[in-house]
Amino acid sequence: MSQPSVGRRERKKAATRQAIADAALRLFFERGYDRVSIRDIADAADVSTTTLFKHFSGKEALVFDQDASAEAGLIAAVRERPAGRSVPDALRHHFIDHYLPIAAHPQAEQFTRLIDTTPELRAYADRMWTRHTDSLSAAIAAELGAAPDDLGCTALARFVLDIPALTRGRPDLRAAVDAMFDMLIHGWRPPGTAA
Repeated sequence: MSQPSVGRRERKKAATRQAIADAALRLFFERGYDRVSIRDIADAADVSTTTLFKHFSGKEALVFDQDASAEAGLIAAVRERPAGRSVPDALRHHFIDHYLPIAAHPQAEQFTRLIDTTPELRAYADRMWTRHTDSLSAAIAAELGAAPDDLGCTALARFVLDIPALTRGRPDLRAAVDAMFDMLIHGWRPPGTAA
């Protein structure tokens, strides 16, 4: 069965949304987050502020324009994993396929610096990751037939979502991600002990 094609209206909405997000990020990088207004972003994207707010809930959301798709991707990795693949291994594959290319993007370091040096963005990111923890842990629990508030499912989700922060700046990012998932799957071992 083929996927329905995306209509012209949906493509136009997606293009407008992307143009707004791109303009915002460009301005934030050039001037700094605090020196850019919603009006500046709307003007740079050639849209009205009303149109901007139809696509984004506020200034912080402009930085995290892929938030909903990132969350959906994590949940899909759990729910749509191949038969026989464990939840941690499915999330490992998802991180390798999706996180590593993002981390290798030429603007990744600049983006991270923007978040880390802007208190409003740091707080927004923290709330976003908490929300992702809740939805990912609920998906894991549902897949495993556990209670929605199962502590082990919540811990797994939280640990997985901390992997980008824990591996940032490592010389071999793929090896670092694999090491983190190996620890999840096989348990922690003191440094220097045999596997």
